Amino acid sequence: MSLWTPGGEVPVNRSTGQPAEPTDPDPLVDGATGFVDGPSLDDLSPEERAQAEAMIEQMADVQRQIAATPAAQLVANHAMGFYELAAIKLGQEPPQFTEAQIAIDALAAVLDSVGTRLGDDLAPLQQGLSQLQLAFITLKERGEAD
Repeated sequence: MSLWTPGGEVPVNRSTGQPAEPTDPDPLVDGATGFVDGPSLDDLSPEERAQAEAMIEQMADVQRQIAATPAAQLVANHAMGFYELAAIKLGQEPPQFTEAQIAIDALAAVLDSVGTRLGDDLAPLQQGLSQLQLAFITLKERGEAD
């Protein structure tokens, strides 16, 4: 068993519940700061540096877009991801019921927790949840009848 910390995963001794010394520390993680050590831009060729700087700028643009987008809209988009995941798992032959149930439960938990704050996105997400639950039950009953 391990415990996640900002400095990385730390093995936990099950008998004492105390963190154990890591057996194989991650060489890329600085245990003191938790920051990942990576190559310096100075170590790159001019072409590699230009590519790295372009990627850094693209990531900064994405972060600015995320910061400018209402959280409710982003949460609703992630909730749709749970819907899509459940639909994919139910669409397998045979359906992956255990896997689908995790996604359905995650969608239900999000809607139960923050649903009223999702604005206009709440109704379609609730409808989608109901459709998934009905599909789950229908497929489960069909499988038990076969």
